[in-house]
Amino acid sequence: MVASPLIVAPSILAADFAHLADEVHAVEGAADWLHVDVMDNHFVPNLTIGLPVVESLRKATTIPFDCHLMIEAPDRWAVGYAEAGSYNVTFHAEAAADPVGLARDLRAAGSKAGLAIDRDTPVEPYLELLPHFDTLLIMTIKAGFGGQKFIPQLLDKVRAARRHVASGQLELRIEVDGGIADDTIAAAAEAGADAFVAGTAVYGAADPAEAVRRLRARATSAVAGGATASGAGTSPTTMR
Repeated sequence: MVASPLIVAPSILAADFAHLADEVHAVEGAADWLHVDVMDNHFVPNLTIGLPVVESLRKATTIPFDCHLMIEAPDRWAVGYAEAGSYNVTFHAEAAADPVGLARDLRAAGSKAGLAIDRDTPVEPYLELLPHFDTLLIMTIKAGFGGQKFIPQLLDKVRAARRHVASGQLELRIEVDGGIADDTIAAAAEAGADAFVAGTAVYGAADPAEAVRRLRARATSAVAGGATASGAGTSPTTMR
């Protein structure tokens, strides 16, 4: 298979909530996805935006929405985000009673289905579920707060997932979320990630669109360098 382009998804958790539409427009033409962190103050100790904001913001941009539901009982709410026009809806393995069933419902509602793994959750018990998903999101921090420091040891989960995806020739994005910036994105790409959530690194920059382009360039260079070193074209081979 031909390697897909890498994805950079700015997280609006780091944006100015008083000017969300303007902040989204600031990355148009550069961002591949827009990452929307939904937190309920139950699954995680923070409260952010919900479905009404997503429905309203969806009308303001054509950037595909990557909704990350850090919420309890995702089976109750997730399909609504798909029906609102989200491209990808990701829920946490730790919160879902029936991950495969919910993935099926999301796909039926028109979105891609993503499974998220938090910092302290091993990835191995969920590898056999991956054929039912389009995205595996691996937290590289503890879910619930923006601006945390990247934890490089968590890339071992990315490596394990990439090996599993490659061995089964699965069509799956491996996404990383937490502390992704100029000095960490290359390591994540080398580990096998091909979608990258970046909040502060984008919205803390003077030019958010240029920050997105720079991050993508760093990740692309890291993947190309790894493939050249191996001599065997080992860059990620996944869906767009």
